[in-house]
Amino acid sequence: MDTTYYDHGTPAERWERAGMFFDAKDYAAAARVLDGLVEEVPEQTGPRLLLARAYYHSAQLRRAEAELRVIVERDPVEHYARLMLGRTLERQGRHEEAQPHLRIASALAGRFDEE
Repeated sequence: MDTTYYDHGTPAERWERAGMFFDAKDYAAAARVLDGLVEEVPEQTGPRLLLARAYYHSAQLRRAEAELRVIVERDPVEHYARLMLGRTLERQGRHEEAQPHLRIASALAGRFDEE
């Protein structure tokens, strides 16, 4: 694989570049940068969560789901990952599967809806 703008530089430089692409709503470019970064530092939640968000916003929902499941498996109380996983599943029409994640996210945020 040849080095490109997307995978050039230190992890910190690539993290910053990915954030700039994400902020500019170029989610596909952000995902290209983050994909390599997540491979390099798989234990870090931040890059993986931003990658999942980039996938979500670029309608790569299965990829977003896969990244979010890794985060939730490692850290079951990661509120935002739970919320995003629930929304990702809903967006795929998997509402019943989404509900437990959305309820957990709500509880972790201190919101207890009465049903």
